[in-house]
Amino acid sequence: MNISLHKCARTTPAIRAEIAASSEPASVLAERYNLSLCTVYKWKRRDVFTDKSHTAHRLQTTLTAQQEIIAVHLRKTLLLPLDDLLSVVREFLCPKASRSGLDRCLRRHGVGNLNALKPAAAPAPHKAFKAYEPGYLHMDLKYLPQMADQTRRSYLFVAIDRATRWVFVQIKSNKSAHSASSFLRALHKACPIKIQKLLTDNGKEFTDRLFGGAQRKPSGTHEFDQLCQALDIEHRLTKPRTPQTNGMVERFNGRIADVLKTNRFRSGEDMEQTLLRYVRLYNHQLPQSALKSQTPLQAMKAWYASHPHLFHRAPYDRPGCDTKPPLSLVKLLKLLDRHPDLLSEVSAVIGPPAPQIVPKKHVALARGMWQSGARHRPRPK
Repeated sequence: MNISLHKCARTTPAIRAEIAASSEPASVLAERYNLSLCTVYKWKRRDVFTDKSHTAHRLQTTLTAQQEIIAVHLRKTLLLPLDDLLSVVREFLCPKASRSGLDRCLRRHGVGNLNALKPAAAPAPHKAFKAYEPGYLHMDLKYLPQMADQTRRSYLFVAIDRATRWVFVQIKSNKSAHSASSFLRALHKACPIKIQKLLTDNGKEFTDRLFGGAQRKPSGTHEFDQLCQALDIEHRLTKPRTPQTNGMVERFNGRIADVLKTNRFRSGEDMEQTLLRYVRLYNHQLPQSALKSQTPLQAMKAWYASHPHLFHRAPYDRPGCDTKPPLSLVKLLKLLDRHPDLLSEVSAVIGPPAPQIVPKKHVALARGMWQSGARHRPRPK
């Protein structure tokens, strides 16, 4: 309860309640609380012990009650600002109306805040990215914090495939066109997908579209544009001041920002290794709701199974060659049987076969060959 008492007040709501509930004579209560008899009798007659409103029962306003109703209705229906409404009121209702008086009138009727009367704007509907086959990549760069062992900050170049959410990153010491081109070369080499379209913003490292402060079409002589042409990649640019167009890579940059906030790095190398580990985790182990609870690599393999023409090569779970089935050992034994001179070299390179992925009979056969030297049997002519 909000109670406002002036500095000379001698009673509080608690004292007033005690006076009303007391059966003692009024003179005794007046002497005890240092009050007048009129004050004691007043609180004995009341049932509510808070102060009444000090607002006058009849306000001295220029506008009549009917004119106030009209002014409030105009405010609600036309949503007129105070100065515009004042002009209308002076023209048609009361020429003597003042700006402060009209403002008090609107506040009394609860329409003083014009923004509260305006209908709430409906939020813009969410627009999902247009579905594309693998090969449409978003590219951007993110500023990285400067570490203690660094003399200047570094930059993280990020590329993400729209269909599979596969991500590739590299850290560069600057954000020049040469660094962007070097990143694109590394991306083209590492990505198993045939890159068909590449979307970037209008940064100087990607285009000369906004050089000089005047918007114009890219000249095509920029180093990054020339590399895209050499790699047969369509380079697309976002509209100026519309980062939401490149929102897919921007959201991944938000993930990188969370990693930077929640980790402490001893050096620039430590930061780089942490970011690379996170990207590997993202590509291989983090399911995406947009991919129907698949990881980016699982989605890439599913696309490869149905659309192999969109890929340069088959996607692998890890860098390097995939593990071959046990049948490859049988082929190896046949090869060694034909060329026994390769036995010592092969055994020195591959060592004994792994029993957990090779049938036991093949393991025993291979072990016997390595131990006995596997005498060569001439092939029948």
